[in-house]
Amino acid sequence: MEEISYTAQWTAAARALESERPEGRLITDEYARGLAAPRGFELLERYKGAGVAEFIAVRTRYMDDSVTRALAGGGIRQVAMVASGMDTRPYRLDWPEGAAVYEIDHGALLDEKRRRLRGIAPDPAVRTVPVAADLAEDWRTPLAEAGFDASLPTLWVAEGLLFFLTEEQAAGLLSDLARESAPGSLLATDMTSASLLKHPMTRPFLAALADDGTPWRFGTDDPAGFLARCGWTLRDLKQPGEPGAGEGRWPYPPPPRDARGAPRNWLVRASLAAPAPNGQEVPR
Repeated sequence: MEEISYTAQWTAAARALESERPEGRLITDEYARGLAAPRGFELLERYKGAGVAEFIAVRTRYMDDSVTRALAGGGIRQVAMVASGMDTRPYRLDWPEGAAVYEIDHGALLDEKRRRLRGIAPDPAVRTVPVAADLAEDWRTPLAEAGFDASLPTLWVAEGLLFFLTEEQAAGLLSDLARESAPGSLLATDMTSASLLKHPMTRPFLAALADDGTPWRFGTDDPAGFLARCGWTLRDLKQPGEPGAGEGRWPYPPPPRDARGAPRNWLVRASLAAPAPNGQEVPR
């Protein structure tokens, strides 16, 4: 498996721990423990104290809810998981008839996930199409060849990805998603703040990530502005611990929105921006 899949493994380990809570769990992923090997729990222990497991639980629930909300209106039936990793939503969520999920990631990772799930899970509850692609190269051609229809509104889920990219790469990816999107398309993603990447409190965690070859590179203190420059209009912005984002379960008080320099994680829902007659972008 590619080295980058270590992040998918410790994410799966965090989902497993949350799913095994005796009460008050935010998610239930009975397949996560089988996807966390070989290093998931080891790495999660290494990052202990940084709120990693707690954040992943909150983020997973937020993304689950984003999928459910997007499909509930009936306008979206096409979901694309960008850098899907060891995600198991096709197996554990309720899906409407006619929905399709495209899982975009390295081919070796997707093959390994399918191999492991064959032994522990039933068939997916939705048509699930693996798309072997490298996001640093041409991923749009493999996606189209897999049957993705760019004329249909899409929910793009880019979870646990953007902070591993440079700002240029993150902007390029979100802009590419916008270009591949039909009117009515939505985005669910997460970001960190630029302040978090510079804050003394987060230095030990960030140093451990860098030592493991998975440094965090990008953050923004203006998620709405960053999204707008990439063709998206912010619709929902949450910090862990706020209502709708793990309120009562996040172990730290969310920093006030007007507190300058506070380290933050952002949970985001956005919609595709519509071009104005003069060619500029305006909100839908």
